Amino acid sequence: MSGARTNTLAALRGNIERIEAHGDAYAPRRVALGHAEADTLLQGGLALGAMHEVFTETGRHSAAATGFVAGLAGRAAARRPLVWIRQDFTEIESGALSMSGLVELGLDPRRLVTVRAVDVDAALRSAADALACDALGVVVLEVWGQARQFDLVASRKLTLAAQASGVTCLLLRMAAEPQPSTAETRWIVRAAHSPPAMQAPLLASAWGAPLFDTQLVRNRHGPVGRWIMEWKCDECLFGQPSAYPQLVAAAPAHRSHQARARAEQRRAS
Repeated sequence: MSGARTNTLAALRGNIERIEAHGDAYAPRRVALGHAEADTLLQGGLALGAMHEVFTETGRHSAAATGFVAGLAGRAAARRPLVWIRQDFTEIESGALSMSGLVELGLDPRRLVTVRAVDVDAALRSAADALACDALGVVVLEVWGQARQFDLVASRKLTLAAQASGVTCLLLRMAAEPQPSTAETRWIVRAAHSPPAMQAPLLASAWGAPLFDTQLVRNRHGPVGRWIMEWKCDECLFGQPSAYPQLVAAAPAHRSHQARARAEQRRAS
C-alpha cells in the first residue's frame, strides 16, 4: 500500500514539474467575462481548463458569491453540462440552490447536475471524478469552512485534472481564508449596493441587476484589481454597472423652455 502511494506521489510530482517547467508556454483557452477592465487584466478572459477560487464571508455575501460563481460557470460552460458539488453542511448553512434563481440569471438549470457530499473528503473525490469527464463544461466545488483537506497537494490534483480534461474547475469557499494553491485566479466576492429603486409606480417593486464587489487577489499571468461588476441577465455576461439605473423620460417638445429657445432662434434668423 505504501509503495503504491509512493508511486502515485512520484507521478504527481513529475506532472507538476513538467507543468511548472513549461509555465510560460502554457496558453489556455479563455472566455471573456464581458467586463473590459477585468478581461484586459486576465489577458482575454477567464482561463478554461484551469482551477479558479472564489472566497467569501457568510451571510448576504455568500449569496452574492454563489451568484458570481454561477455567472462564471455560465460563461465557461459554453452550453455544456455543469456539475455543482456541495458539502452537506454548506446546504444546511446557506440553503439549497434555487433553480428559479438560475433561470432569472439567464442560466439553463436543465444542464445542471447537483451532487451532495457528506463531507469534504467525499466532495474532493466527487470533484476529481467529475473533472475526468471531458464532456462537462464546468465543475463547481463548494465547501464550507477552513477545511484542512484543501492543502497544496489537493489543489494541484484539481489543477492537473482540469488541465488534462479541459474542464474548468470553480472552487467556492465559504467562511474560509485563502491558502497557498495552484489556482489560476483567486477572487474575493462581496455583495455590492443595489441601485436606487425605480420611481415609476409599475416598476416600484422591480429587482435591479445583480451587482458584485469583486476583488481579484491572485492572477498567475498578470496584475490584480477590484471592480463592481453587474451581471447582465439577458446577455449572460458581466459588465460595468449601468450609469443610469432609473428610467429617464425624454423631454416633450412642448416644454416651455424649449419653446422659448426656438422662438429666440427664429428671431435671430
